Amino acid sequence: MVGIVFLTFFVMSLLTNILGPIVPDIITSFRVSLRAAAFLPFSFFIAYGVMSIPAGFLVDRFGEKPVMIAAFVAGTIGSLAFAIHPTYDVAVVSLFVMGSGMATLQTAINPLLRVAGGEEHFAFNSAFAQLIFGIASFISPYIYSYLVLNLGSGSQRNLLLTVLNSLTPTALPWASIYWIFAVFTLLMIVVLFLTRFPHVERTEEESAGSWAMYLTLFRKPMVWAFFTCVFAYVGSEQGTADWMSKFLSTYHGYDTHTTGATAVSWFWGLLTGGCFIGMGLLKIFDSRYVLIGTCIGALLCLTAALFGSEQVSLIAFPAIGLFASVMWPILVSLALNSVAEHHGSFGGILSSGIMGGAVVPLIIGQIGDHFGLRTGVFFLYLTFGCVLSAGFWAKPLISNATVKLKKAVPQPTA
Repeated sequence: MVGIVFLTFFVMSLLTNILGPIVPDIITSFRVSLRAAAFLPFSFFIAYGVMSIPAGFLVDRFGEKPVMIAAFVAGTIGSLAFAIHPTYDVAVVSLFVMGSGMATLQTAINPLLRVAGGEEHFAFNSAFAQLIFGIASFISPYIYSYLVLNLGSGSQRNLLLTVLNSLTPTALPWASIYWIFAVFTLLMIVVLFLTRFPHVERTEEESAGSWAMYLTLFRKPMVWAFFTCVFAYVGSEQGTADWMSKFLSTYHGYDTHTTGATAVSWFWGLLTGGCFIGMGLLKIFDSRYVLIGTCIGALLCLTAALFGSEQVSLIAFPAIGLFASVMWPILVSLALNSVAEHHGSFGGILSSGIMGGAVVPLIIGQIGDHFGLRTGVFFLYLTFGCVLSAGFWAKPLISNATVKLKKAVPQPTA
């Protein structure tokens, strides 16, 4: 069961984080503006804002297994719809359907992991699941590059390429990756259907709660402040990943299918690897100081990426992921440690903030259409600055435990 949860994280990441590498292809293939291209990631991530809270009620009502199967059915329908009919209009709808499925999965799998793996191993298993999520994010751009570079070349060397070449329009080789996604999601449906699920008693932190709890939380300014910071963080993450390849192509002439995709891959790889460094820092420093330091580091890398040479920009963009790696867990822990009750409902509100990944790339594209993409990416200064602010105003009821580097001086007894 734990292995199935890990596999779910892997498939979720494949579907979620491929959008960055394909944005330049969307612009070229569909001949759309930067804003229209950004509307596709918008369609995917806005589903988190729509589905995060209702998904909690669905899991409470029907249980994990049927909800997870339904979520992967949505992923399959979305993937097949675009793979069969790869047009811009179909992409908008299919990505929203896929995003709804992924938002629902995210709500269901954490309690399942806690029960299946044992509460005493939950912290380790959660960290390992995030590592798997990051590995899939690192791998997916390479899958994309492999398909784009080999399909239509006239020298299909294996059965996979031969089949995909017959199914995919010659002018849209990048769309073939959605056939891969459809196969993965179909396999997950079969695996889940054949698997016996344990009974899950959801804790107060995991339960969706009641509408009255949400109304109580909505009246608190602190809740809105943390929601805004989560919104800004996910927007910063996706805004960087979605526009990195296009920026490197526009201003430095790098190939989006190779160098651009590799840069996006390393962004996700460093975002994953940076978690290990962040865990060490959180054992030494207050999480608010770590948040301030990493935000400053991300802003410095952003500056180097926007104004540095082509080599500097190629390194600085992925390096943003290294500093962004601990922002999400710090923000969520600060938020949940700032309220004494209704953690499940508050968690649903914070998950809705993931729709920042929909809005921020769209804003960048809108600005970029009028003033150039470099000016559009300037918007990330505002979003990273919003995350930075939490390090100054957050006042958690419980601070993170740190290792004391100095031994206490024994006091003389009377």
